[in-house]
Amino acid sequence: MPVELVTILFFGCLLVFLFLGVPLVFTLGGISVIFLYFSMGPVGFYIVASKFWDSMTSFTLIAIPMYVYMAMLLEKSGVAQNLYRMMHVWFGGFRGGLAIGTVAICAIFAAMSGISGAAVVTMGTIALPQMLKRGYDKRLAVGAINCGGGWGILIPPSVLMVLYAMLTEVSVGRLFASGIGPGILLFVLVSIYIGVRAWLQPSIAPALPPEEREGWGAKIESLKAVFLPLFIVFLVLGAIFGGFATPTEAAALGVFGALIASAVHRKLSMAVLTDAGIQTLRLTAMIMWILFAAHAFSTAYTTLGANSFIDDLMLLIPGGEYGALAFMMLVLFILGMVLDPVGIMLITLPAFLPVVSAYGWDPIWFGVMFIIMMEIGYMTPPFGFNLFYLKGVAPPEVTMHDIYVSVVPYVLVTLVGVLLIIIFPQIALYFPTLFFGESRF
Repeated sequence: MPVELVTILFFGCLLVFLFLGVPLVFTLGGISVIFLYFSMGPVGFYIVASKFWDSMTSFTLIAIPMYVYMAMLLEKSGVAQNLYRMMHVWFGGFRGGLAIGTVAICAIFAAMSGISGAAVVTMGTIALPQMLKRGYDKRLAVGAINCGGGWGILIPPSVLMVLYAMLTEVSVGRLFASGIGPGILLFVLVSIYIGVRAWLQPSIAPALPPEEREGWGAKIESLKAVFLPLFIVFLVLGAIFGGFATPTEAAALGVFGALIASAVHRKLSMAVLTDAGIQTLRLTAMIMWILFAAHAFSTAYTTLGANSFIDDLMLLIPGGEYGALAFMMLVLFILGMVLDPVGIMLITLPAFLPVVSAYGWDPIWFGVMFIIMMEIGYMTPPFGFNLFYLKGVAPPEVTMHDIYVSVVPYVLVTLVGVLLIIIFPQIALYFPTLFFGESRF
Protein backbone atom coordinates (compact mmCIF):
# COMPACT_ATOMS: atom_id res chain seq x y z
CA MET A 1 0.00 0.00 0.00
CA PRO A 2 1.44 3.46 -0.89
CA VAL A 3 2.89 5.38 2.04
CA GLU A 4 0.68 8.37 1.25
CA LEU A 5 -2.49 6.29 1.59
CA VAL A 6 -1.24 4.61 4.78
CA THR A 7 -0.40 8.00 6.31
CA ILE A 8 -3.81 9.46 5.45
CA LEU A 9 -5.54 6.37 6.82
CA PHE A 10 -3.43 6.43 10.00
CA PHE A 11 -4.10 10.08 10.84
CA GLY A 12 -7.68 9.84 9.61
CA CYS A 13 -8.40 7.09 12.15
CA LEU A 14 -6.82 9.21 14.88
CA LEU A 15 -9.06 12.16 14.08
CA VAL A 16 -12.23 10.05 13.83
CA PHE A 17 -11.74 8.47 17.25
CA LEU A 18 -10.76 11.77 18.82
CA PHE A 19 -13.95 13.40 17.56
CA LEU A 20 -15.92 10.40 18.87
CA GLY A 21 -14.63 11.27 22.34
CA VAL A 22 -12.31 8.32 22.91
CA PRO A 23 -9.56 9.35 25.40
CA LEU A 24 -6.45 10.55 23.61
CA VAL A 25 -4.09 8.07 25.24
CA PHE A 26 -6.16 5.06 24.19
CA THR A 27 -6.73 6.51 20.72
CA LEU A 28 -3.03 7.05 20.07
CA GLY A 29 -1.87 3.83 21.71
CA GLY A 30 -4.65 1.61 20.35
CA ILE A 31 -4.52 2.74 16.73
CA SER A 32 -0.72 2.70 16.72
CA VAL A 33 -0.62 -0.88 18.03
CA ILE A 34 -3.19 -2.02 15.44
CA PHE A 35 -1.27 -0.45 12.56
CA LEU A 36 1.97 -1.88 13.93
CA TYR A 37 0.50 -5.38 14.00
CA PHE A 38 -0.58 -5.24 10.36
CA SER A 39 2.71 -3.71 9.20
CA MET A 40 5.22 -5.68 11.31
CA GLY A 41 3.33 -8.48 12.98
CA PRO A 42 3.78 -9.39 16.67
CA VAL A 43 7.39 -8.15 16.66
CA GLY A 44 6.03 -4.56 16.70
CA PHE A 45 4.69 -5.15 20.21
CA TYR A 46 8.15 -6.10 21.44
CA ILE A 47 9.63 -2.87 20.03
CA VAL A 48 7.03 -0.76 21.88
CA ALA A 49 7.53 -2.72 25.12
CA SER A 50 11.31 -2.37 24.85
CA LYS A 51 11.13 1.41 24.38
CA PHE A 52 8.63 1.75 27.20
CA TRP A 53 10.89 -0.26 29.52
CA ASP A 54 13.81 2.04 28.69
CA SER A 55 11.66 5.03 29.69
CA MET A 56 10.58 3.42 32.94
CA THR A 57 14.22 2.96 33.94
CA SER A 58 15.06 6.60 33.14
CA PHE A 59 16.38 8.58 36.11
CA THR A 60 14.92 11.77 34.59
CA LEU A 61 11.38 10.39 34.81
CA ILE A 62 11.52 10.43 38.62
CA ALA A 63 11.46 14.25 38.45
CA ILE A 64 7.84 14.30 37.26
CA PRO A 65 6.08 12.94 40.39
CA MET A 66 8.50 14.99 42.52
CA TYR A 67 7.60 18.30 40.85
CA VAL A 68 3.90 17.43 40.88
CA TYR A 69 4.05 16.57 44.60
CA MET A 70 5.90 19.83 45.28
CA ALA A 71 3.20 21.80 43.46
CA MET A 72 0.40 20.05 45.36
CA LEU A 73 2.06 20.80 48.70
CA LEU A 74 2.67 24.45 47.79
CA GLU A 75 -0.97 24.87 46.79
CA LYS A 76 -1.98 23.97 50.35
CA SER A 77 0.97 25.54 52.20
CA GLY A 78 -0.29 29.10 52.69
CA VAL A 79 2.69 30.64 50.83
CA ALA A 80 0.42 32.26 48.24
CA GLN A 81 -1.74 34.03 50.84
CA ASN A 82 1.28 35.79 52.33
CA LEU A 83 2.62 36.66 48.89
CA TYR A 84 -0.67 38.23 47.90
CA ARG A 85 -0.73 40.23 51.11
CA MET A 86 2.71 41.60 50.25
CA MET A 87 1.70 42.50 46.67
CA HIS A 88 -1.50 44.11 47.99
CA VAL A 89 0.51 46.31 50.35
CA TRP A 90 3.17 47.33 47.83
CA PHE A 91 1.23 47.65 44.55
CA GLY A 92 -2.37 48.27 45.61
CA GLY A 93 -1.88 52.06 45.59
CA PHE A 94 -1.28 52.08 41.82
CA ARG A 95 -3.82 51.74 39.02
CA GLY A 96 -3.75 48.12 37.92
CA GLY A 97 -1.38 47.34 40.79
CA LEU A 98 -3.37 44.41 42.17
CA ALA A 99 -3.50 42.75 38.72
CA ILE A 100 0.21 43.32 38.10
CA GLY A 101 0.96 42.01 41.60
CA THR A 102 -1.16 38.95 40.86
CA VAL A 103 0.77 38.08 37.68
CA ALA A 104 4.00 38.63 39.65
CA ILE A 105 2.82 36.05 42.19
CA CYS A 106 1.95 33.70 39.32
CA ALA A 107 5.53 34.08 38.05
CA ILE A 108 6.95 33.35 41.52
CA PHE A 109 4.59 30.39 41.94
CA ALA A 110 5.69 29.10 38.52
CA ALA A 111 9.31 29.17 39.72
CA MET A 112 8.33 27.02 42.71
CA SER A 113 6.13 24.43 40.98
CA GLY A 114 6.07 22.67 37.64
CA ILE A 115 2.42 22.67 36.57
CA SER A 116 -0.12 25.23 35.39
CA GLY A 117 -3.20 24.57 37.51
CA ALA A 118 -1.67 25.30 40.93
CA ALA A 119 -1.25 29.06 40.39
CA VAL A 120 -4.60 29.42 38.60
CA VAL A 121 -6.60 27.76 41.37
CA THR A 122 -4.69 29.52 44.15
CA MET A 123 -4.91 33.03 42.65
CA GLY A 124 -8.49 32.44 41.53
CA THR A 125 -9.35 31.71 45.14
CA ILE A 126 -7.29 34.46 46.81
CA ALA A 127 -6.75 37.33 44.35
CA LEU A 128 -9.85 37.32 42.13
CA PRO A 129 -12.43 38.08 44.88
CA GLN A 130 -10.21 40.89 46.21
CA MET A 131 -9.84 42.52 42.79
CA LEU A 132 -13.57 42.28 42.09
CA LYS A 133 -14.34 43.71 45.52
CA ARG A 134 -12.20 46.75 44.72
CA GLY A 135 -13.88 47.50 41.41
CA TYR A 136 -11.58 45.78 38.94
CA ASP A 137 -13.04 44.82 35.59
CA LYS A 138 -13.74 41.12 35.91
CA ARG A 139 -12.41 40.28 32.45
CA LEU A 140 -9.13 42.09 33.07
CA ALA A 141 -8.72 40.30 36.41
CA VAL A 142 -9.71 36.85 35.17
CA GLY A 143 -7.49 37.15 32.09
CA ALA A 144 -4.49 38.13 34.21
CA ILE A 145 -4.85 35.03 36.39
CA ASN A 146 -5.49 32.81 33.36
CA CYS A 147 -2.40 34.08 31.58
CA GLY A 148 -0.06 34.18 34.57
CA GLY A 149 -1.14 30.74 35.73
CA GLY A 150 0.04 29.24 32.45
CA TRP A 151 3.63 30.27 33.16
CA GLY A 152 3.95 27.23 35.42
CA ILE A 153 4.94 25.16 32.36
CA LEU A 154 7.38 27.79 31.03
CA ILE A 155 9.28 29.21 34.01
CA PRO A 156 11.42 26.39 35.43
CA PRO A 157 10.90 23.87 36.85
CA SER A 158 8.32 22.48 34.44
CA VAL A 159 6.80 19.00 34.17
CA LEU A 160 5.99 19.60 30.49
CA MET A 161 9.63 20.52 29.82
CA VAL A 162 10.76 17.26 31.42
CA LEU A 163 8.44 15.35 29.06
CA TYR A 164 9.62 17.39 26.06
CA ALA A 165 13.25 16.70 26.99
CA MET A 166 12.56 12.97 27.29
CA LEU A 167 10.80 12.77 23.92
CA THR A 168 13.41 14.89 22.10
CA GLU A 169 16.53 13.80 24.03
CA VAL A 170 17.67 17.34 24.84
CA SER A 171 19.15 18.50 28.15
CA VAL A 172 16.53 19.10 30.84
CA GLY A 173 18.76 21.61 32.62
CA ARG A 174 19.43 23.58 29.43
CA LEU A 175 15.72 23.55 28.60
CA PHE A 176 14.88 24.77 32.11
CA ALA A 177 17.37 27.63 31.73
CA SER A 178 15.83 28.60 28.39
CA GLY A 179 12.48 29.32 30.07
CA ILE A 180 13.85 32.10 32.29
CA GLY A 181 14.28 34.81 29.65
CA PRO A 182 10.91 34.22 27.93
CA GLY A 183 9.21 34.02 31.33
CA ILE A 184 10.58 37.44 32.30
CA LEU A 185 9.66 38.80 28.85
CA LEU A 186 6.04 37.65 29.11
CA PHE A 187 5.73 39.05 32.64
CA VAL A 188 6.99 42.44 31.43
CA LEU A 189 4.70 42.45 28.38
CA VAL A 190 1.61 41.49 30.39
CA SER A 191 2.44 44.06 33.09
CA ILE A 192 2.83 46.77 30.44
CA TYR A 193 -0.51 45.79 28.91
CA ILE A 194 -2.29 45.96 32.29
CA GLY A 195 -0.58 49.24 33.21
CA VAL A 196 -1.42 50.93 29.90
CA ARG A 197 -5.05 49.81 30.02
CA ALA A 198 -5.36 50.98 33.63
CA TRP A 199 -3.88 54.37 32.67
CA LEU A 200 -6.22 54.75 29.67
CA GLN A 201 -9.29 53.39 31.50
CA PRO A 202 -8.88 54.17 35.23
CA SER A 203 -12.31 52.75 36.07
CA ILE A 204 -11.37 49.16 35.13
CA ALA A 205 -8.41 48.89 37.55
CA PRO A 206 -8.68 51.60 40.24
CA ALA A 207 -5.99 52.24 42.82
CA LEU A 208 -6.77 51.58 46.47
CA PRO A 209 -8.22 54.62 48.24
CA PRO A 210 -5.70 56.44 50.47
CA GLU A 211 -7.31 55.20 53.70
CA GLU A 212 -6.69 51.55 52.69
CA ARG A 213 -3.02 52.02 51.85
CA GLU A 214 -0.40 50.77 54.28
CA GLY A 215 2.58 52.69 55.64
CA TRP A 216 6.24 51.84 55.22
CA GLY A 217 6.28 49.80 58.42
CA ALA A 218 3.66 47.39 57.07
CA LYS A 219 5.41 47.28 53.70
CA ILE A 220 8.73 46.30 55.21
CA GLU A 221 7.01 43.75 57.47
CA SER A 222 5.24 42.18 54.49
CA LEU A 223 8.56 41.44 52.75
CA LYS A 224 8.95 38.43 55.03
CA ALA A 225 6.51 36.68 52.67
CA VAL A 226 9.18 36.34 49.96
CA PHE A 227 11.74 34.50 52.10
CA LEU A 228 10.19 31.04 51.81
CA PRO A 229 9.47 31.30 48.06
CA LEU A 230 13.02 32.52 47.42
CA PHE A 231 14.31 29.67 49.57
CA ILE A 232 12.42 27.11 47.46
CA VAL A 233 13.47 28.73 44.16
CA PHE A 234 17.09 28.80 45.35
CA LEU A 235 16.92 25.14 46.38
CA VAL A 236 15.57 23.99 43.03
CA LEU A 237 17.03 26.32 40.40
CA GLY A 238 20.20 27.20 42.32
CA ALA A 239 21.04 23.51 42.66
CA ILE A 240 20.48 22.86 38.94
CA PHE A 241 22.20 25.92 37.48
CA GLY A 242 24.99 25.83 40.05
CA GLY A 243 25.83 22.29 38.99
CA PHE A 244 25.20 20.83 42.45
CA ALA A 245 22.27 18.61 41.45
CA THR A 246 20.53 17.17 38.42
CA PRO A 247 16.95 18.31 37.69
CA THR A 248 15.72 15.07 39.28
CA GLU A 249 17.73 15.58 42.46
CA ALA A 250 16.64 19.23 42.57
CA ALA A 251 13.02 18.07 42.43
CA ALA A 252 13.57 16.17 45.68
CA LEU A 253 15.05 19.35 47.19
CA GLY A 254 11.93 21.20 46.03
CA VAL A 255 9.69 18.74 47.85
CA PHE A 256 11.82 19.28 50.96
CA GLY A 257 11.36 23.06 50.61
CA ALA A 258 7.60 22.67 50.13
CA LEU A 259 7.42 20.55 53.31
CA ILE A 260 9.28 23.26 55.23
CA ALA A 261 6.94 25.96 53.83
CA SER A 262 3.91 23.92 54.90
CA ALA A 263 5.36 23.39 58.37
CA VAL A 264 6.18 27.09 58.82
CA HIS A 265 2.59 28.01 57.93
CA ARG A 266 1.27 25.21 60.18
CA LYS A 267 -0.43 23.47 57.26
CA LEU A 268 1.65 20.30 57.42
CA SER A 269 -0.55 17.40 58.47
CA MET A 270 -1.11 13.78 57.55
CA ALA A 271 -4.31 14.76 55.72
CA VAL A 272 -2.39 17.28 53.54
CA LEU A 273 0.39 14.80 52.80
CA THR A 274 -2.11 12.08 51.91
CA ASP A 275 -4.24 14.30 49.69
CA ALA A 276 -1.18 15.65 47.85
CA GLY A 277 0.14 12.11 47.47
CA ILE A 278 -3.11 10.79 46.00
CA GLN A 279 -3.30 13.64 43.48
CA THR A 280 0.34 13.05 42.53
CA LEU A 281 -0.31 9.33 42.08
CA ARG A 282 -3.22 10.03 39.72
CA LEU A 283 -1.23 12.46 37.58
CA THR A 284 1.83 10.19 37.49
CA ALA A 285 -0.25 7.16 36.47
CA MET A 286 -1.79 9.22 33.67
CA ILE A 287 1.69 10.29 32.49
CA MET A 288 2.84 6.64 32.41
CA TRP A 289 -0.02 5.78 30.07
CA ILE A 290 0.85 8.82 27.99
CA LEU A 291 4.44 7.61 27.66
CA PHE A 292 3.21 4.21 26.51
CA ALA A 293 1.05 5.87 23.85
CA ALA A 294 4.00 8.09 22.85
CA HIS A 295 6.26 5.11 22.21
CA ALA A 296 3.57 3.19 20.34
CA PHE A 297 2.80 6.24 18.19
CA SER A 298 6.44 7.08 17.40
CA THR A 299 7.18 3.43 16.51
CA ALA A 300 4.15 3.18 14.23
CA TYR A 301 4.83 6.61 12.75
CA THR A 302 8.37 5.61 11.74
CA THR A 303 7.59 2.05 10.68
CA LEU A 304 4.74 3.05 8.39
CA GLY A 305 6.94 5.61 6.63
CA ALA A 306 4.69 8.48 7.62
CA ASN A 307 7.67 10.50 8.86
CA SER A 308 9.33 10.85 5.46
CA PHE A 309 6.02 11.68 3.76
CA ILE A 310 5.07 14.41 6.24
CA ASP A 311 8.62 15.78 6.38
CA ASP A 312 8.59 16.23 2.61
CA LEU A 313 5.25 18.02 2.84
CA MET A 314 6.53 20.32 5.59
CA LEU A 315 9.58 21.27 3.54
CA LEU A 316 7.35 22.22 0.60
CA ILE A 317 5.51 24.91 2.60
CA PRO A 318 6.07 28.31 0.89
CA GLY A 319 8.17 30.92 2.65
CA GLY A 320 11.14 28.71 3.48
CA GLU A 321 12.08 28.25 7.11
CA TYR A 322 9.92 31.14 8.35
CA GLY A 323 6.93 29.81 6.46
CA ALA A 324 7.45 26.36 7.99
CA LEU A 325 7.86 27.87 11.46
CA ALA A 326 4.70 29.98 11.07
CA PHE A 327 2.80 26.91 9.88
CA MET A 328 3.93 24.84 12.87
CA MET A 329 3.01 27.60 15.32
CA LEU A 330 -0.43 27.84 13.65
CA VAL A 331 -0.92 24.08 13.95
CA LEU A 332 0.02 24.21 17.65
CA PHE A 333 -2.32 27.15 18.22
CA ILE A 334 -5.29 25.36 16.63
CA LEU A 335 -4.60 22.03 18.35
CA GLY A 336 -4.25 23.87 21.67
CA MET A 337 -7.91 24.82 21.46
CA VAL A 338 -9.11 21.21 21.37
CA LEU A 339 -6.41 18.92 22.80
CA ASP A 340 -4.34 18.76 25.97
CA PRO A 341 -0.67 19.84 25.69
CA VAL A 342 0.78 16.39 26.27
CA GLY A 343 -1.40 14.95 23.51
CA ILE A 344 -0.31 17.70 21.14
CA MET A 345 3.28 16.90 22.01
CA LEU A 346 2.78 13.22 21.14
CA ILE A 347 1.09 13.97 17.82
CA THR A 348 3.25 16.80 16.49
CA LEU A 349 6.81 16.25 17.71
CA PRO A 350 7.51 13.24 15.46
CA ALA A 351 6.56 15.42 12.48
CA PHE A 352 8.15 18.67 13.64
CA LEU A 353 11.56 17.56 14.92
CA PRO A 354 12.93 16.39 11.54
CA VAL A 355 11.98 19.79 10.12
CA VAL A 356 13.73 21.51 13.04
CA SER A 357 16.82 19.46 12.23
CA ALA A 358 16.56 20.08 8.47
CA TYR A 359 16.55 23.86 8.93
CA GLY A 360 19.32 23.76 11.54
CA TRP A 361 17.27 25.33 14.34
CA ASP A 362 18.36 24.95 17.94
CA PRO A 363 15.94 22.37 19.47
CA ILE A 364 16.08 24.26 22.78
CA TRP A 365 14.94 27.48 21.07
CA PHE A 366 12.16 25.60 19.28
CA GLY A 367 11.23 23.84 22.54
CA VAL A 368 10.66 27.17 24.31
CA MET A 369 8.28 28.34 21.58
CA PHE A 370 6.56 24.95 21.64
CA ILE A 371 6.02 25.28 25.40
CA ILE A 372 4.69 28.85 25.05
CA MET A 373 2.19 27.68 22.44
CA MET A 374 1.12 24.94 24.88
CA GLU A 375 0.71 27.66 27.50
CA ILE A 376 -1.60 29.50 25.10
CA GLY A 377 -3.48 26.22 24.65
CA TYR A 378 -4.08 26.11 28.42
CA MET A 379 -6.02 29.39 28.24
CA THR A 380 -7.81 29.31 24.87
CA PRO A 381 -11.41 28.13 24.44
CA PRO A 382 -13.18 25.87 24.08
CA PHE A 383 -11.13 23.29 26.03
CA GLY A 384 -8.29 25.19 27.74
CA PHE A 385 -7.69 23.66 31.18
CA ASN A 386 -7.17 27.01 32.90
CA LEU A 387 -10.63 28.15 31.78
CA PHE A 388 -12.28 25.37 33.73
CA TYR A 389 -9.95 25.69 36.73
CA LEU A 390 -10.99 29.35 36.97
CA LYS A 391 -14.68 28.64 36.53
CA GLY A 392 -14.47 26.17 39.39
CA VAL A 393 -13.19 28.79 41.86
CA ALA A 394 -14.57 32.08 40.44
CA PRO A 395 -17.48 33.93 42.10
CA PRO A 396 -20.94 33.40 40.53
CA GLU A 397 -20.92 36.79 38.76
CA VAL A 398 -18.02 35.63 36.55
CA THR A 399 -19.62 33.67 33.72
CA MET A 400 -17.97 31.24 31.31
CA HIS A 401 -18.50 33.84 28.58
CA ASP A 402 -16.51 36.36 30.64
CA ILE A 403 -13.69 33.86 31.04
CA TYR A 404 -13.65 33.05 27.31
CA VAL A 405 -13.59 36.71 26.26
CA SER A 406 -11.00 37.68 28.89
CA VAL A 407 -8.22 35.66 27.27
CA VAL A 408 -8.20 37.45 23.88
CA PRO A 409 -5.86 40.37 24.69
CA TYR A 410 -3.58 38.17 26.79
CA VAL A 411 -3.24 35.67 23.95
CA LEU A 412 -2.29 38.51 21.61
CA VAL A 413 0.30 39.81 24.09
CA THR A 414 1.76 36.29 24.43
CA LEU A 415 1.96 35.93 20.63
CA VAL A 416 3.90 39.20 20.54
CA GLY A 417 6.31 37.54 22.97
CA VAL A 418 6.67 34.52 20.63
CA LEU A 419 7.40 36.88 17.73
CA LEU A 420 10.12 38.64 19.75
CA ILE A 421 11.73 35.27 20.60
CA ILE A 422 11.74 34.36 16.90
CA ILE A 423 13.37 37.68 16.01
CA PHE A 424 15.79 37.63 18.97
CA PRO A 425 16.61 33.96 19.75
CA GLN A 426 19.01 34.99 22.52
CA ILE A 427 16.01 35.77 24.71
CA ALA A 428 15.66 32.00 25.05
CA LEU A 429 19.29 30.97 24.55
CA TYR A 430 21.20 33.45 26.75
CA PHE A 431 20.70 31.67 30.08
CA PRO A 432 21.39 28.13 28.77
CA THR A 433 24.68 29.46 27.34
CA LEU A 434 25.45 31.32 30.58
CA PHE A 435 24.89 28.29 32.84
CA PHE A 436 25.95 25.40 30.58
CA GLY A 437 28.16 26.89 27.86
CA GLU A 438 27.63 26.94 24.11
CA SER A 439 25.10 24.48 22.68
CA ARG A 440 26.41 21.50 20.71
CA PHE A 441 23.11 20.39 19.20
